[in-house]
Amino acid sequence: MNRRLAFHTLWLLAACLLFAYWGLSRGTLPVSADQLWQLLTAEAPRNITLIVTEWRLPRVTMALLIGAALGVSGAIFQSLLRNPLGSPDILGFNTGAYSGVLVALVLFQQNIEGMTAAALAGGIITAALVYLLAWRNGVETFRLIIVGISVRALLMALNSWLIISASLEAALSAGLWSAGSLNGITWAKTPPVILTLLLALGVTLLLARRMRLMEMGDDTACALGVAVERSRLWLMLAGVVLTAASTALVGPISFVALLAPQIARRLSGGVRGALPLAGLCGALLLIAADYAAQHLFLPWQLPVGVITVSLGGIYLMALLVREARRQ
Repeated sequence: MNRRLAFHTLWLLAACLLFAYWGLSRGTLPVSADQLWQLLTAEAPRNITLIVTEWRLPRVTMALLIGAALGVSGAIFQSLLRNPLGSPDILGFNTGAYSGVLVALVLFQQNIEGMTAAALAGGIITAALVYLLAWRNGVETFRLIIVGISVRALLMALNSWLIISASLEAALSAGLWSAGSLNGITWAKTPPVILTLLLALGVTLLLARRMRLMEMGDDTACALGVAVERSRLWLMLAGVVLTAASTALVGPISFVALLAPQIARRLSGGVRGALPLAGLCGALLLIAADYAAQHLFLPWQLPVGVITVSLGGIYLMALLVREARRQ
């Protein structure tokens, strides 16, 4: 099993690096491998330095980091709920984070720091609301998912009202944001999000062993010394923060959190809580989808969220076909 995990980890890393290289080198102005090497030695021409370090590198970096964050967030919720549909986009947590961003953007014209804080507040409030509405002497997975879908529908109606009520400029910005896009990312916009994501990923890694024990059942985990409810709340908080901070920067990108953990589980031979592998799968999915959004439909560039939604739709249809054949 360790060899299998190591093998898949290495090829996922290699694939991420390959797409990162393509993302840095391909575009309106192609950049060769020699020129990228010159950047490392500070010998590259000024225009190459500007294009790569200020325009392309932030986009590639955040695609990898946000993809990893969404993959880990999905793995957390699917592990805690023991259900492949238990991802933050299905439960509505990224929609709640987007609602927070809309309130900050449309009503208060906040900067990226304000929008990050609003996204975190929106995601956490949504998660708390879903959890409380689903509580009936405990939380049953199916009820939590149904409540999450219902709350998500209400938040989507709220978001539509906010966009309709906004000024034309704010509505256009919010409309682009709602599709999920990595366009226009610069280093100036990223520090609050990077710090938040790294802190949440650190907390998740510290709790990873408890999460694996909790997969064996609450009673078994409690017998092994795990504070089950407290660990569950901390893990859910970390998952919500990962989703909300990502949404604050690039908008609600759907289906990465749903797909990445399931791909990781198949690669790891059925291990549900393989967090590093889920993070790598998420990073690869998002950077590959962003590359396709930039180059597959030239001369047009699509928001990356359009590509991920398409992938998610194909995946769900494949699941339906497979289940129909089993019956």
